[in-house]
Amino acid sequence: MEKYVKPFIEVCENVFKEFIGEDLVVENPHFVDRNEAHNWDISAIIGLTGEARGAVVISMRRDLALRLTGILTGAEHTDVDDEVVDAIGEIVNIVAGNAKRGLEESFRLVISLPTIVRGAGHEIMWPNDLARIICIPFRIFGNETFCLSVAIEASGGA
Repeated sequence: MEKYVKPFIEVCENVFKEFIGEDLVVENPHFVDRNEAHNWDISAIIGLTGEARGAVVISMRRDLALRLTGILTGAEHTDVDDEVVDAIGEIVNIVAGNAKRGLEESFRLVISLPTIVRGAGHEIMWPNDLARIICIPFRIFGNETFCLSVAIEASGGA
């Protein structure tokens, strides 16, 4: 598990430090059940194809999405508008794109454009039923949390 998780942790830490100006606290990565209930309000999803299939998903509560977007855009946001959707999509895009480089020793991967799902308790349909889902929880701003979930399964030559 560590060889898949480590690139995502390192990239998240670097992206949030560089773009948000905050250090992240990494909590205990763990496997989650795809049907497990959650309390996230918005998720940004990047699909992975190539020598492996899967997805990278960043999920968070509405207030954190608004706060992160405010930092990135320099404007206050009070609702999940197009700018918030774009900002959270861009975060997952940067994370997945940079983590892809760290995984290229194992797999040649192609990443999709981000898709955003929002609404309390929304459901994510993972690309396949076989890949196990790893949740990497992070804490930022002291007590706010988000989860970077990763599911990768070799699809061929890896």
